[in-house]
Amino acid sequence: MASKCDKSFCSDYMLLKPEEASLVDIFRILFSDDIGKRKFIDCPEGKRSEPFKRRWLIFVSILVLKLLQTVEKPMAWFGSLVEQWINLLSSNGNLLRLVLNFLRGKVIHLNKSTKNFVSIVGHIDKRRKLDDNIRHGDGRYYAALSMMASKVSYENKAYIESTVMDQWKMDFVGSYDFWNDYQEKATTQAFIFHDKNDKIIVAFRGTEPFDANAWSTDFDFSWYDIPGLGRVHSGFMKALGLQKNQGWPREQAGDNQQQVAYYAIRKILKQLLQKNEKAKFIITGHSLGGALAVLFPAILAFHEETWLLKRLDGIYTFGQPRVGDEQFGQILKQHLTKYNIDYYRLVYTFDIVPRLPYDDSTFLFKHLGTCIYYNSFYQGKIVAEEPNKNYFSLIWLIPKIINVSWELIRSFIIPYTRGKDYKEGGLLRFLRVIGLLTAGLPDHCPQDYVNATRLGPSDLYLNFPSSI
Repeated sequence: MASKCDKSFCSDYMLLKPEEASLVDIFRILFSDDIGKRKFIDCPEGKRSEPFKRRWLIFVSILVLKLLQTVEKPMAWFGSLVEQWINLLSSNGNLLRLVLNFLRGKVIHLNKSTKNFVSIVGHIDKRRKLDDNIRHGDGRYYAALSMMASKVSYENKAYIESTVMDQWKMDFVGSYDFWNDYQEKATTQAFIFHDKNDKIIVAFRGTEPFDANAWSTDFDFSWYDIPGLGRVHSGFMKALGLQKNQGWPREQAGDNQQQVAYYAIRKILKQLLQKNEKAKFIITGHSLGGALAVLFPAILAFHEETWLLKRLDGIYTFGQPRVGDEQFGQILKQHLTKYNIDYYRLVYTFDIVPRLPYDDSTFLFKHLGTCIYYNSFYQGKIVAEEPNKNYFSLIWLIPKIINVSWELIRSFIIPYTRGKDYKEGGLLRFLRVIGLLTAGLPDHCPQDYVNATRLGPSDLYLNFPSSI
């Protein structure tokens, strides 16, 4: 439990523990400004007064987290069932052929570890090939490559290796499952490959659709305040490799420790970059993966890894949630500017995840720098902050409904206006229908981010302001 951990590595903290909260306890927080009295909130001892608006956001966060905890197992079971079913259909051709194969005793079953088994994310957007029209030198090249890598990161190792080597004709380094010291299991995935232009790409996997635990990270408002780093979302730090009772030691302690993401990837990058003096690396990720992609260089700077920071060429994130507070942003900004590291944060229309956790005058989480914002026509522009930055606004309700209605219509006409590579399948169209009630969730799917990097203006990245 988090409450039993030594937190001397940080100067302040607030950790939400929904598993220890009853509904009565949760409602009480609305009527008492001392959150330190609540057993489901772990913070330093003593009175800790918070204004009502912040307590309201904590109240909502705890309710969502409890709901996600309740549905975690049935959600995972349902997701696995759906994934197995759609792979069964695709491997046998269609429903009619599946029935015929069943009658003949020749049903094709796919093992989850084979290169032909595709995740739900992969079935939402089935594209594996890179766009032949976007070549090295095009301003969109590394954005498009990074987005495809972020999408492929949701798949199993055999699928990823096959895609990188057979489809992209690039060098596959490895796909890895990393240990979470707090949950005591592997919860973070990433893969590394080498393109033909002396670039090493590290792609972190994002939030899986039916992983309630991963979604909880996006809706959790817990944080640690670490001197020299700032106030950072606790879930993202734990996923990247925060060490229980130690925080961020320069080296991972213990010879028999399970590999955690930050320390393992740092070691791999040092080995690869030492072999090629010209090579540089790019970090990317979609959703939760984008948060880890931003946090990784922040920890490098925290550890004064100057040699690696000089070799970091850019950061590309897609649908990335907020990672830390304004201090964290200012500290990272200084390092990105110092080492001339480009940071591109892409947001597609009303995607809900970049608008989480909440950001206003009473709360702590802030986005770092400017972003590239794409509308539903895939027209991109550079903005200081995405419109409707906190998503939950009645003023934006009608525009969101109009937008998601247009996206549903567009799904039927886009293959005729943009080409067959942009055809959308039944699963994505179903999600767009669901989006009529939950606008913002379909916009988080990789399909639209892949489209944006391919169809958006090529000079947008060339004209992007400095790193921040």
